[in-house]
Amino acid sequence: MSLLGLLKRNGPSGYGYNSTADEVASGVDLAGKTYLVTGCNSGLGEHTMRVLLGRGAHVIAAARSVDKAKKAADPMGGETTPVECELSEPESVRAAVAKVLEGPRLDGIIANAGIMALPKRTVKYGLELQFLTNHIGHFILVTGLLDHLTDDGRVVMLSSSAHKGAYREGIRIDDLSAEGGYSAWGAYGQSKLANMLFAKKLAERMPKGTQAVGSVHPGVIATNLSRHMPGVVQTLFSSVGPALALKSIPQGAATQTYVAVHPDAAKVRGEYYADCNVAETSRHGADDALATALWDKSEALVAEL
Repeated sequence: MSLLGLLKRNGPSGYGYNSTADEVASGVDLAGKTYLVTGCNSGLGEHTMRVLLGRGAHVIAAARSVDKAKKAADPMGGETTPVECELSEPESVRAAVAKVLEGPRLDGIIANAGIMALPKRTVKYGLELQFLTNHIGHFILVTGLLDHLTDDGRVVMLSSSAHKGAYREGIRIDDLSAEGGYSAWGAYGQSKLANMLFAKKLAERMPKGTQAVGSVHPGVIATNLSRHMPGVVQTLFSSVGPALALKSIPQGAATQTYVAVHPDAAKVRGEYYADCNVAETSRHGADDALATALWDKSEALVAEL
């Protein structure tokens, strides 16, 4: 447990900063249920998949390649279906949707995969790569599978407290290629704000009123998501950070697991969670007009891709 963790207490849900994914899923029977997890081959996605399998679920393991998905899933045992889903390639995402539609209906989609703080502006299909990968890729995936959710299915979008560090405008609706100036953390924050606003607006569009959707901040964890940090910073982050403030991977996976499977989270309707409890967002995270503008822009972009 980190020094910061020693100061934390559980919230109204009964869980908190130090809770693990295994703890929040304890006693939950997932036999006969099917979950899709993106980014299953490392970090939080891999651990989330392990916990779901341990509770008896069938997991559709999505990664950038089938080989990566199989390499992560096969050693765990249980029932898995590896699927290629390269989120920055619309056709790969659409192929993944088609593959998933061939199988059982989904009890949950955990949109876990992402990239963080690219040091240089990178543009693909006219979009800054973090926005394309973290938001647009998942937008195509989730909207393509909405009708494949069970009547009490859930969607979990992995956001971050980094959404508070997005650009001043929140989402640069008219400059999504970052031509007007690029900031590694501003662009990452924008993509995580987009994940949050997508969940907020998706709650209004779920096919069934009994379905749930939420966004989550997992905490700060030393995973390979930090690979684009400068070498010295990355070394300090992974060596000293865990003792001072960082969560472990099992702790980091707790909030997305809680929103995905815990009975008390069955009525989540677009809220933002951190440490397994509802948390405050930035002003942009509560901006319904911005959420609507983002949804409309996303639909237009997807139609062109």
